[in-house]
Amino acid sequence: MEKSGTSTRIAGAVQGLTTELVSALRSGDRFRLTGLAGSIAEGDTPETAAGLALAAIRVVGADVVLPSALREAPPPDSDDLKMFSRAVHAYPPPAGASATSLWSHWAMKRALLRLDASLDGTSGHDAEPEAAWLDDAPWQFLTHQLAVLAPLALPDEDCGVARVARGRPVDLARGFVRAVRRRDWLQAAGAGRWLVLLDGVPDTLGLDTGLDFVAQMGGDDARVALQVQAAQLMRAGAPV
Repeated sequence: MEKSGTSTRIAGAVQGLTTELVSALRSGDRFRLTGLAGSIAEGDTPETAAGLALAAIRVVGADVVLPSALREAPPPDSDDLKMFSRAVHAYPPPAGASATSLWSHWAMKRALLRLDASLDGTSGHDAEPEAAWLDDAPWQFLTHQLAVLAPLALPDEDCGVARVARGRPVDLARGFVRAVRRRDWLQAAGAGRWLVLLDGVPDTLGLDTGLDFVAQMGGDDARVALQVQAAQLMRAGAPV
């Protein structure tokens, strides 16, 4: 019961964090991680609130610094970067972690290196995980995995996962349509974020209309709104 309650509270913290990120992407205002603990965990002890905040950052992953990547906004300040660094190093992938977990963690470390390579434990080159598990993946599985790894879908990003995506635009388009038909709005939003970056996407897909529809049907799920907003900014030629 306690574990279930903790999971629910982390989910709520993730929703709160993601809502703030969506607002920053839409407005162009500066996004601050500092103070996050107080805003998402009111009434908790400082230690509990800080733990929830770090867990939420780890779940959202590299997208917590997305506004600085897609908007002409000042980079995160040193206090925000230190908080991001704590989340990166507080939750390393355990032994036997899934490929998506390894890549998600790598994406966070890569973002941190880009912003401030001097932070504790982040100096030097961090080797990519392998991406061979995606090479011959069925299109349904491919779409699911890429949607989970949507934080890697960035302009000019070059990594193993992005190279796989660039080689399979039609399969990913099929996956987008399937996710919409199944009303899996989060998967559709993540797939759509990749598709705006790819050449060879069929014109018949109607991606712009599809993204609008996913945003509408995603309702109050800020995770869906975040992926759609990122996709639309990149589609328009972010940074703006």
